[in-house]
This record gives sequence, C-alpha cells and structure tokens, in this order.
Amino acid sequence: MDTNQYMGMFLEESREHLQTLNSCVLDLENDPENLSVLSEIFRSAHTIKGMSATMGFTNIAELTHEMENILDLLRKGQLKASHDIIDTIFRCVDTLEQLVESVASNNESSIDSKPLIIKLKALAKGEAVASTSVQAEVSNIAPVASSSIELSDTEIAVIKKARDQGMQAYEVQVSLREGCLLKSARSYMVMNALDEIGEVIKSIPAVEELERENFSLSFQVIVISGSEAEKIQHTVLSISEIDQAVVLPCVLPNDAKGEISVPKSLEPMIKKDDEAEKAGTAVVHTQTAVEKKNKSGQSVRVDIDKLDTLLNLVGELVINKTRLEQIGLTHKLTDLVETIEQMDRVTTDLQAVVMKVRMVPVGQVFNRFPRMVRDLSRDLNKEINLIIQGEETELDRTVIDEIGDPLVHLLRNSIDHGIEHPNEREEKGKNPIGEIRLIARHEGNNVIIMVEDDGKGINADIIKRKAVEKGLISQGEADVMDANEAVRLVFLPGFSTAAVVTDVSGRGVGMDAVKNKIESLGGMVDVETKVNEGSKFKIRLPLTLAIIQALLVKVSEEIYAIPLGSIDSTINIIPSDIKTVQNKEVILLRGQIIPIVRLADVLNIPDSGKQHMEEELFVVIVHIGEQRAGIIVDNLIGQQEIVIKSLGKLLAGIKIIAGATILGNGQVALILDIGSLIQ
Repeated sequence: MDTNQYMGMFLEESREHLQTLNSCVLDLENDPENLSVLSEIFRSAHTIKGMSATMGFTNIAELTHEMENILDLLRKGQLKASHDIIDTIFRCVDTLEQLVESVASNNESSIDSKPLIIKLKALAKGEAVASTSVQAEVSNIAPVASSSIELSDTEIAVIKKARDQGMQAYEVQVSLREGCLLKSARSYMVMNALDEIGEVIKSIPAVEELERENFSLSFQVIVISGSEAEKIQHTVLSISEIDQAVVLPCVLPNDAKGEISVPKSLEPMIKKDDEAEKAGTAVVHTQTAVEKKNKSGQSVRVDIDKLDTLLNLVGELVINKTRLEQIGLTHKLTDLVETIEQMDRVTTDLQAVVMKVRMVPVGQVFNRFPRMVRDLSRDLNKEINLIIQGEETELDRTVIDEIGDPLVHLLRNSIDHGIEHPNEREEKGKNPIGEIRLIARHEGNNVIIMVEDDGKGINADIIKRKAVEKGLISQGEADVMDANEAVRLVFLPGFSTAAVVTDVSGRGVGMDAVKNKIESLGGMVDVETKVNEGSKFKIRLPLTLAIIQALLVKVSEEIYAIPLGSIDSTINIIPSDIKTVQNKEVILLRGQIIPIVRLADVLNIPDSGKQHMEEELFVVIVHIGEQRAGIIVDNLIGQQEIVIKSLGKLLAGIKIIAGATILGNGQVALILDIGSLIQ
C-alpha cells in the first residue's frame, strides 16, 4: 500500500492526539482515580499506535504499545498513577512528538526510544506478572481443527440466508507469530482483509478485547463469503506477522431454531466499536470520522494555503467592485450603479463566509500551555495554578499560527520573574500557590489576550536603574520618566533584570521579541503592574489581517487609510484651539487633553499650507487601548472597504505604515499604523 497519500492525515491526526495526551495526562496527575481520563489517554495512544503501525513507523508503534501496557494496568487498578509513572508518560509523549516531527521533516530520526521502553517495562513488570502468566499458558495452545464458536440465533439465521444466496460461512482460526508486538493492529488488518472478500459477523474474543489486546497469539473469526476457502486462507497469510491460518466450513447445530428476522444490513466489525474505528489506517479513520460528522453536521479538512488563495481572490473581487462603483458614479451610469449595489451585498456575504471559515478558537494555542507551566514550575520549585478563560474566542488562522511564541515568552516571564517562591509568598501573606491567568476576549474588531499573575509585580525604580546600567537610557531620561513609561522599558532589546542567565531567562531577548511579533501582526502589547500585587500583559490583535473597513483621508495630494476600528470620531477645529503643553501640541476635547499628530510633518509630506491657515482643520480622533490622539489631515474622503496588501520585504519594518491598499481608481494608498503614530 502506498502510504504517502495519507502522510498529511497521519501527521495532523497524530498531533491532535498528542495534544490530547498532554492535557489528559495533566488531568490524570490531578485526579489519579479518574477512569474516564485514563480511557481517553488509552484511546489516543491506541490510535497513534494503529496509525503508525499501518504507516510503517515501527519506532512510534513500539513506544505507544508499551505505553498501552502501563495504561491498561492503571485502568485495571493493578498500578497506581505515581509521580514516576506520570513523569515517564510525559517523557513518552515528548518523545512521540519528536518522532512525529522527524517524520514531518522527512529526516531520519536519531531519537532512541529504547531507554523509555525499558523504563515502561520495568514499571509494569512487578504488577503485571500475575495477569500475563495466564496469557503465557494460553499462548501455547494451538488453534483447534474443528468448528468451535458458539453462534446466536440471529447469527445462525444470517448464515442460513447467506447460504440461500449461494455464499458460505467459514471459521477462520488465526495464529500470530511469537514476539508480535502490535497484536491489535494485526487483528484489525485481518478483519479488514476479510471484509474486502466477504463480511465478518463474529470474532472470539470479541472485537473490544481484540482492540485492547486482551487475547493470546490466536483468535477466531466467522466470515461470510462467496470465495473459496483457499483464497480466504491466502488472504490472511499475506499479512505480515501471521504464523498460521486455518479455514473451516462453519457447522450449524442441529437444534437451530426456526426463522428469525435478519437485520437489513450488517456493519463490518471494524465499525462496531469507537476504539476500533480509531485503530485502523489513516483512510479508514477518515471514513469513520466523516460518518460520525454526518450525524451532527458535515465538515471537511481544508489546507490553509487554499483558504489563503480564496481570501486573495475575494480581496481582488472587492478591489474591482470598488473600481466599478467609481466608474458608475463618474459616468452617471444608473443601471451599473444598481447592479453594483446588488454585487456589493453578494461580495459582503462572500467575504463574511470566507472570514468565518478562516477563524479558529485560540484554544488551539492555549491548550499547549498547561503542560509547559507544569514542567517549568517544577523546574523552578514553584507551585502555580494556570487558569485559562475564553479559549473559545476566535481569531484568524494566520494570527493563531503566529501568537504561540509571544505567549510562551510572557508565560515564562510570569513564572520566572513574577511568581515568588512559596516561602516568600507566605511571608507576604499570600497563598503559597501562585496564580496565572490566560484570558482571551473580543473587544470591537480586536481580540484581547491577557497574561496576568499575582506575583511581585514590576518595580519601576529597579527597571530604570537596570536600563541605565545597560546603557539603554541615560540617567537624565530615567529621572524624568514616570512609572508607566519606566515599566515599558522591559520591551527594549537586550533588557533583563535577571542576575544570572538561565535556560528560562536572562538573555534580554524575550520581551523585545514579543513586542516585535505582535506589532508585525498589526497589534500592540502593553503592561500594567502593581508592586507585590502582580502584573498584567495585554495584547491587542486584529481579528483578521485581510479585509477591513477604513476611513480614507487626504494630506496634500496623498491618500491614506485609517482602520475604522481605531477611530473614535472626527472633529473640526481651528488653529487657535491647539495649545502647547510641555512642548507638545494638544487640544481639549470634552474635558480630556488629547495630543495632536500633524500627519504631514510625521510623513515629511510637502506642506500644502492649509494646516497653517486660519481656517478649520480636520482631526481624526483615534485610540489604541486607553491611549488617544488626534491626527490632523487636510480632507476626509469617506469610509471604504479596503484589502490590506503587504509592502514586501524591501519596505518591511516601516513603523508608521501597516500596509497598502488599491483604491477604485487604481491608485495605491498607504494604511497607517495607529499604534506607532500614537507612541
């Protein structure tokens, strides 16, 4: 079988099950007696084993096989979920992640899983002897040479009806080779092969036991088929690890009862059990998953590149729609304008659908952090409770893929610098167990993600002193800084308060990397803190990076776009309304002092002279978080739906410009980065 066509499916589903393993083992550590969590862990490990065995990745299959043995003993109560066992299972999950990623990168893995396999066997050895000794005795028994399966009345009726249709019922007795590690996978392959030439109606032991490997090296199957016994035997023996296959006619008892109603259809045995569905090849897994989906709503996996292409096409459609609107208005073509209005409704709906398809819950990123917090807190001898809220909040897939690393930096910062050691917390009258909250919520056209801790907070005086020591600011600058400005120094490149460089922190690259990454996504990050109470890092991100509503403004002969989500209002002022406070221009708006930004000066645009004449000026009041500012422009053109286009690598990194868009007349307009303008 060519497995290359299933590689993408194998990788995606393996990663999903590994994430499930991570979160469920954490739950097991907190509640070792929870059988439902144990069953979920077992199912995920079992699925990975079945898929990897089918794909030929024996190193993954062997490790998950030994994991299953431990998990089965835990389920039966023959082992207790000790710290040693939990740590070992976590190491197994980490190793499996490395093995799966080595498959993804098409690199031959140098990871040696044998020490872990030896460790798992050692953990299972003492308690497993009693349960395996019975199997050892049974495994020496050769398969019987006569029909020995007891049939129910319904099964007898099914066989009779099959005979009436010219088919025969066979009992297939299968023996696996000594040392076969993946017994359940082999039994599944036998079932699947027999289903291709007939229909399996019964097995001894039952399919559930075969899936759990609760059988020796032999099992029996009743199959209805129109093929000869020799073909059935050849089919079974063609599967690797099969030592013997005996095919016998199925003999019905003489006292079989009369006519019994037969079900209209018999599902193949592989579909009888949820675990069996998950144990097969990638293609079977997909089929059964689709069958499940059909009951509650259909879905399909789509490559993100295809969604990007679709979004680009919708963007081009929006640009051309705007162009047609311009032509209709310019030439006063009434019929065209009416058609464009209808087209506008369709493109708006199409855009909304495409956006929704691209939106995914931030929980896909959040669910990787509990394990990280658990490991890091243990390394630092701290006790930390991570609380996650709002994981159902949705973001564009492009943004989701990029925010993982910044959040890792922020969480590690809170664990290392924020949360104190238990003894220190008790001395301050705090709970010895620190608390970190990871929160996501919608706020207008943005998503807010916050990392809060109840640690020691950030001391502004220490921050200023460290920044001066490292030469990042002068002593004079430090003296005039207020506490809020000083705290934001943590985002400067090379800044760190750690006295010693460790694996966790001290190199001064984390917070700077966070700020750069968030700003590259069109967002911003800020920090609020109180000494001995804790800190809150707040990230503001756009819902999407593609199509937005914007206000078009004009400065001299140039047109610029301001994202509508950042605009509070537009006002008219006269030059005498502008005052100077500490060498900065401000206006008073409804009792609040608003700093003024002259866009022409910031962008070095030749002065049109309007802003210095005694006539009304147009001011766009914008905000980022709690900060507000007024941008002086020459004219307001109007609101328009724009498609954000990248400026490319050559112009990347220009702080004030977030991108560009194409207007209806074909002219290019730059999109302003409000965060950079305000700061």
